[in-house]
Amino acid sequence: MVAGTENMEAVPADKGGEILKPRTDKREYRKIVLKNSLEVLLISDPETDKCAASMNVSVGSFSDPEGLDGLAHFLEHMLFYASEKYPEEDGYSKYITEHGGRKNAYTSRENTNYHFDINTDSFDEALDRFAQFFIKPLMSADATMREINAVDSEYRKNLLYDFRRLDQLKKHLSREDHPYHKFSTGNMETLHVWPEAKGIDTRNELFKFYDKHYSASIMHLVVYGKENLDKTQGLVEETFQEIRNTNKSIPIYPGQPCTPALLQVLVKAVPIKQGHKLTVSWPVTPSIHHYEEAPCSYLGHLIGHEGEGSLFHALKTLGWATGLNAGESDLTMEYSFFDVSVDLTDAGHEHMQDILGLLFRHIKHLQQSGVSQWIFDELSAICEAEFHYQAKRDPFSYAMAISRNMKIYPTKHWLVGSSLPSRFNPDFVQKVLNELSPSNVRIFWRSKKFEGQTDETEPWYNTAYSFENITEFTIQEWVQSAPDVKLHLPVPNVFIPTDFSLKDVKDKDIFPVLLRKTSFSRMWYKPDTKFFIPKAYVKIDFNCPLSKTSPDAVVLSKIFVWLLVDCLNEYAYYARAAGLYYGLSLSGNGFELYLVGFNHKLRILLEAIMQKIAKFEVKPDRFSVIKETITKTYQNIKFKQPYEQAMSYCSMVLQDRTWPWTEKLDALTHLEADDLVNFVPMLLSRTFVECYISGNVEKNEAESMVKHIEDVLFNDPRPISRPIFPSQSMTNRVVELGKRIKCFYHQEGSNPSDENSALVHYIQVHQDEFAMNIKLQLFRLIAKQATFHQLRSVEQLGYITSLNQSNHSGVYGVQFIIQSSVKGPGHIDSRVESLLKDLESKLYNLSDEEFKSNVTALIDMKLEKHKNLNEESSFYWLEIKNGTFKFNRKDEEVAALRELKKEELIDFFDTYIKVDAPKKKSMSICVYGSQHLKEMASDKDEVASPFIEIEDIVGFRKSQPLYGSLKGWSQLKL
Repeated sequence: MVAGTENMEAVPADKGGEILKPRTDKREYRKIVLKNSLEVLLISDPETDKCAASMNVSVGSFSDPEGLDGLAHFLEHMLFYASEKYPEEDGYSKYITEHGGRKNAYTSRENTNYHFDINTDSFDEALDRFAQFFIKPLMSADATMREINAVDSEYRKNLLYDFRRLDQLKKHLSREDHPYHKFSTGNMETLHVWPEAKGIDTRNELFKFYDKHYSASIMHLVVYGKENLDKTQGLVEETFQEIRNTNKSIPIYPGQPCTPALLQVLVKAVPIKQGHKLTVSWPVTPSIHHYEEAPCSYLGHLIGHEGEGSLFHALKTLGWATGLNAGESDLTMEYSFFDVSVDLTDAGHEHMQDILGLLFRHIKHLQQSGVSQWIFDELSAICEAEFHYQAKRDPFSYAMAISRNMKIYPTKHWLVGSSLPSRFNPDFVQKVLNELSPSNVRIFWRSKKFEGQTDETEPWYNTAYSFENITEFTIQEWVQSAPDVKLHLPVPNVFIPTDFSLKDVKDKDIFPVLLRKTSFSRMWYKPDTKFFIPKAYVKIDFNCPLSKTSPDAVVLSKIFVWLLVDCLNEYAYYARAAGLYYGLSLSGNGFELYLVGFNHKLRILLEAIMQKIAKFEVKPDRFSVIKETITKTYQNIKFKQPYEQAMSYCSMVLQDRTWPWTEKLDALTHLEADDLVNFVPMLLSRTFVECYISGNVEKNEAESMVKHIEDVLFNDPRPISRPIFPSQSMTNRVVELGKRIKCFYHQEGSNPSDENSALVHYIQVHQDEFAMNIKLQLFRLIAKQATFHQLRSVEQLGYITSLNQSNHSGVYGVQFIIQSSVKGPGHIDSRVESLLKDLESKLYNLSDEEFKSNVTALIDMKLEKHKNLNEESSFYWLEIKNGTFKFNRKDEEVAALRELKKEELIDFFDTYIKVDAPKKKSMSICVYGSQHLKEMASDKDEVASPFIEIEDIVGFRKSQPLYGSLKGWSQLKL
């Protein structure tokens, strides 16, 4: 093949058999190269309900011109607006949304990736609209200025995000002549103010950048379709062959970002949130060139291990750390870093030098002991099992992931990427391991305790920091003075599955069945009848009436759950490493356990967890660590994004039996280990266990698991638990807002440093009922893109702008969510009211064809099949947890949609949604950032009557009527 030959036809290559794919994957694959040199991977999946595409362009922020930081990211935004063939502004987004799809894009250092999915019958036109991004986009002057505002809003929402701040600080402390040093997001200054002052037209620069870099020769496309490969190939050839090919090569940025002067350094930085974190970073040889040897995966596995004898286990035992991660980061083709990040306790912060000493001692031991074949083989076996029995992903994320891989890997490994270590090369692993030395380390240490002790400021995110050099001799002193703890390699992993056989399931139930019910428990069972992989999904909800009776009870329940995870970690980490995952968390009525993954040894893990629950001990030293961690978690709630605060306030107003985080923090302050010792037996004394078991599990196995749980909790001569009384059955109830009386809650943002404000404009509609559900969903589908276009694209109120459907314990509504640094909540609320009037006109003027098209799109979305066991199980578990048990919900709602008339939708809108609707129940949650705080008083004064001003959330909630509980409606029988 000769690149750029004009008369050359598309060249098929690497038919499906030559691309390594999972054994369970029935899809067909084909690589082709178009006459313009565009490389394409075609995927045919006759079973799919969604089609998708992803284009990866091998240019990113590293290519930003000098003085125009963020231009690549800005161009990514601009390509969404319009094209010569489809000139309607936001037409692409409108088409995707109205046909059941979603779209997104991202810009990284060396790539810009565009992707979408859509209902199958709308794919051809969507693909054509998508292709115009890369053929003849329009970038109007008006849209250019508006989208600069959007980029600036995106930047401002991240100003107080610690991950972004540290990432930019790392880049700031690098060679100024290396593109790693750049500010990649862009903002108003870099894209408008500074260029304008220099006489530079940003829009002209956009066209120059596009013309210079957007060439078919550096693009990689994935097209995921329902049709056969030949038909999809014809569509792709016709649609994408007009993309220009300038024969441009993929840009290369040689050289390391860090000079010797920027190594052997200790950087102390002040974060936004409470907590201490230590990140130790080394520049290493990029493993991407040796992905089958997987040196960084091997080293991350050993240094990041959490079993007994590991570095983390030692730090945890000393009370110095609550988390540790190790692995490759900031990976490019030319350079890479290996990072070890440790979440420190207060005591760990005081022992930073000891922690670094133990880390370097551990690395030295690994360097001296050599690379172990059995460890590599074990890692390889785990990865191979995960690859061949992976859950089917949605086409949207699957296409995106593969298009990234196409740039990096040979065709054979486009699907697997670097996830399958297969070639043992101890010399190369040792080479990378030896690069983890004191001579080229960068240490980043974050803590609020450094406030007032720093002398530098990073310019983009205003992170305060100090910078000092450290010597190898200093690090050696830390190694020698660190405590004497025994560190050793992991033991062989007993959780690695070896039995991948599928159960011979006789029952072919399409919905969960209530297999077992006693006074202790209820068990739902759903065999795997469609995915056929050796995995299972187990969900167990321990309903404990005492768990939510007060802020103290909620906090003690939380500590109990966190301590359970804490004491299980060394053992259960091996299961997690082998593809068997578990989790414990608080639930609405107690606490919840899930186990997901290979079924072969799932029962062993379940029994170990139940044993820990039965024999739970409170260790005072671990109680103190967990209490400290949870305290910081509560304290950091005030640093949430304003829109998250507003959504939290909305839930707090609506959900009965919920407690403000401030009260939980106050309760936590006074709790000691003895309080938990006394509480846990009381918590477990009355329990009802709700179970859902699905996947590659036979009926008798499922029953045996539940019987084991009952035996542990209830069937001892002195049982830990007894059945709950009928009157103790817990329900989650929701406040019913008043009709035609709008509620307001005005609140100052909890972080005084955050200039952003937010609004949640909530409209409460109905309690779960099929006919009403579909009307609300259809309204949201029709209104979603119009909301985004008007409030975000046209009015530029803020980067975060969305219309979501809400579900509070079976009570449905919609939420208009907007976060803004340019306008206050009062103004935004008035714009939502104005938008509702526009939506009224839009609905009234909806043609029969448009109505039918939207109904069809919603039906297609509802008929979308579950792609994997987790997705199916999550859907059914939600029905069980909510007490609705409407397992055939999708079919019933589709049937209702097929009967729906346009007049019924308009009547629904007129009755519940529009500004003066007779049954409207609404509430505006207004959170004021520092920039708009002065507007709060006048906004309150200008509220139109009738209204209710909520001064005290809990007091208001107690004064309002509640919807009946859905759980109270169903009396299930076997």
